[in-house]
Amino acid sequence: MTEDDFDDGVKHVGSGWISGVLSVFLGFVGLLAVVCFHYPSLMTMPELRAMYPVPYIRALLLLILVVSFVLGVISIFLRRSRSVGGIGILLTLIAVMFGGSSVPVDGELKNGPFLGLDWFLLNILIFSAVFVPLELLFPHRREQPIFRDYWKTDLAYFFVSHLLIQMITIVTLKPALVFFGWAAEPAVRTFVGSQHFVVQFFGIMLIADLTQYWVHRAFHVIPLLWRFHAVHHSAQKMDWLAGSRLHFADIAVTRAVSYLPIFLLGFGEGPLFAYIVFVSFHATFIHTNFRFDFGPLKWLFVVPRFHHWHHTSDLTFADKNFAVHLPFLDRLFGTYFLPRDEWPKAYGVDDAEVPPSGFFAQLAYPFGRKASNDRYET
Repeated sequence: MTEDDFDDGVKHVGSGWISGVLSVFLGFVGLLAVVCFHYPSLMTMPELRAMYPVPYIRALLLLILVVSFVLGVISIFLRRSRSVGGIGILLTLIAVMFGGSSVPVDGELKNGPFLGLDWFLLNILIFSAVFVPLELLFPHRREQPIFRDYWKTDLAYFFVSHLLIQMITIVTLKPALVFFGWAAEPAVRTFVGSQHFVVQFFGIMLIADLTQYWVHRAFHVIPLLWRFHAVHHSAQKMDWLAGSRLHFADIAVTRAVSYLPIFLLGFGEGPLFAYIVFVSFHATFIHTNFRFDFGPLKWLFVVPRFHHWHHTSDLTFADKNFAVHLPFLDRLFGTYFLPRDEWPKAYGVDDAEVPPSGFFAQLAYPFGRKASNDRYET
């Protein structure tokens, strides 16, 4: 697929571009779903396997493959360049060739090392189905296209972070529990774990956001940590994919420190899993190109306009709004900033050395000699 297929300017309804892109997307999803059926022990999360309604998933997979093929054919007939629709059809045919919706579940299900390919597919399908229409119908920046600059870089972050969910969990949580497991108090764990599901859920949210606030703030004020966090702030356009741009070192430190007290206090697995699902959705939502102000709700929960000010490139308003869920933390610690009815004019970092795109270039950036050591360097 060439850059011209996405960026030649011919993207209006009836040009075959929309149908072609959807065909590629659905064909790719369908093919990866077939891979999950062939290698369930390696490609799927053990916690989710028992929850899948397999007959309905097969029906959905059949629908995805049929729609992908039809959209690919439509794109070929409408578009001057047939490569986008052709790739969509090719992906669909490969998925069908390897079993399609009738693909058997190969091998005995085992618990062991795995890649979270199913977790990626669930998130990309649900998030794109929810956030893309919202950004199209109610955008803050009307001129910003869905396939804006550097979207491929952020999609790579989204893919890798969801695929390597087990590795990230091991790197972040296991060392923390090994070194600080002695701090767990059985009586406290029993008391906390006996609380109602809803009480535990909001308790996790409060504790996680309180620790995330200070870790997040440290990444802004400690020069060595800013090298890694600058990658996240290098996004010059805000949308649902922008929140995925996080250096692995940033993820490891933040999750280890944030989740450690949650495990030590003994919160139940159910409320914790519910929070993980919630934070995945909410952390994506606050980066969206979504213009609603949310009225009084914006005083209770972080909304896009609040978090967009955290990403402003204007150093006059730098280092504000560190909370992920609860804005009262910024009020409490003096970092709250939300001017009435205003949005930032531009996003990004002042350090021109941060690569604006390129997954591997950004991962390597903090270790380079030219990496910025200060939030205010130019």
